[in-house]
Amino acid sequence: MGIYINIGNAGFRRIRNKEYIDKSGLIAAVNATLFTEDCFSCVTRCRRFGKSMAAKMLCAYYDHSVDSRDLFADLEIAGDPSFEKHLNKYPVIYLDLTSFVTRFHDDDIVELLDSELKADVLEAYPDVKVRETDDLMSCLIRIAAATGEQFFFIIDEWDAICRELKPGTTAMDRYVNWLRRMFKEVNASNVFAGVYMTGILPVKKYKTESALNNFIEYSMVEPRRMAHFFGFTKDEVRALAEKHGVDFDELVKWYDGYQIGDEPSMFNPNSVIQAIDTGRCRSFWASTGAFDAVANYIHMNFEGLKDDIIKMLAGDRGKVNTTKFQNDMSIVRSRDDVLTVLIHLGYLSYNWRKKECYIPNLEVEGEMSNAVEATDWTNVVKALQESEELLQSTLEGDCEAVARGIDVAHDENTSILSYNNENSLACVLSIAYFYARNDYVIHRELASGKGFADLVLIPRKNVESPAIVLELKYDKNADSAIDQIKRKQYPAKVAQHTGELLLVGINYDKEKKTHKCKMERMKIEN
Repeated sequence: MGIYINIGNAGFRRIRNKEYIDKSGLIAAVNATLFTEDCFSCVTRCRRFGKSMAAKMLCAYYDHSVDSRDLFADLEIAGDPSFEKHLNKYPVIYLDLTSFVTRFHDDDIVELLDSELKADVLEAYPDVKVRETDDLMSCLIRIAAATGEQFFFIIDEWDAICRELKPGTTAMDRYVNWLRRMFKEVNASNVFAGVYMTGILPVKKYKTESALNNFIEYSMVEPRRMAHFFGFTKDEVRALAEKHGVDFDELVKWYDGYQIGDEPSMFNPNSVIQAIDTGRCRSFWASTGAFDAVANYIHMNFEGLKDDIIKMLAGDRGKVNTTKFQNDMSIVRSRDDVLTVLIHLGYLSYNWRKKECYIPNLEVEGEMSNAVEATDWTNVVKALQESEELLQSTLEGDCEAVARGIDVAHDENTSILSYNNENSLACVLSIAYFYARNDYVIHRELASGKGFADLVLIPRKNVESPAIVLELKYDKNADSAIDQIKRKQYPAKVAQHTGELLLVGINYDKEKKTHKCKMERMKIEN
């Protein structure tokens, strides 16, 4: 057993000793690529979405120095036709690049990396003759030729150099050239049965080409057939909630909402497990190390970025072109680049069909709000901070205070949002009522009765507050807004969620640039 080669199955055994959601189907997907032109895989996803767990699982499965049958006997992969064919059949090289980034911080990191791996490999094959000038790849070529063995190479956190070293160093280019030497060399197909790289970012682009165009890439933007393994599905989380007596609806509120490829509802796996362990839902992303980067990217404030972030905080979605980003966090040149980085980091979810991004859940929404508060967007920050007071005024039935609060939200956001139609007013109101998201599910244009209610706040489970239906009018009056709520039977649709409704009519006078508010409480008999 070496440091980097044939390290065994201890890592995955530790994982199996705790709560484990079966993602072993990933092995079958990788098995299907072995000894083919698609055997080079780069599978990237955001922090805390199980990257290292998957890498350790693959190491335990392929490593020929151990017998891992007992670790997989009760998992999905055991029933796959490829299970026996590849179980513990290959010498495995396992490289966690963060171990080098934490020790070395200069341009020599790649040479040191190659030297350490070479020394470990040669210790495992002392009888194979090599030359003093051989690099790691040359040694592997000679070993494969002498023994007939082919390696399975795993690189965990492959992009750590790109993310952690200071911009401007030559280490990144040296590293990419090292990867090319390893995996695009003419003899690579004779050396490797398969290669699995994982990290946050896809392979860096030079101009418009991937630096390693022989790799099949699976990412948060384009997961291909790997989407199911990128997070927890709704059924998996429901089963966990039932097993541990945890409120499933709370888990949905906090950690659901990621669309990954054609998987419409994926959960942050690490946060779900931590919520179950601690017995309560909250944000577990504070320790991921990504917050400062997110705040910095938002602070760049490329044209249109502020509008998009604010609209997404208000529940809207933004168009994004993900194809221009060079997969290098030190090269961010546009609004689209920022949004694409945030997708890869998990702060935004991505609908590939509509090419739209959005904030997926309450956990991310809170962290995004914190990132906005770290910028100089003083008006936005003020509106977010004042939203708690506006909600309280609404629940107390203080019409004048609500009108004043919306006046302020209007004034503070006219510079970033067109304010000449009801849709813009609804967006501003969503920002103004941002704090309400802690206790309410907020719907824009919820289908209700005979039409669409402009803004509906439905209390979350175990929240003893009335549902709130807001109707918006331009140059009419607040009474007409209340009348429309009743006339179109909005309350009937919302009644199933609560026994009490708070009807809020708001009218905006474009000439005076002021709002009027009227409220009315309504009891619902279920």
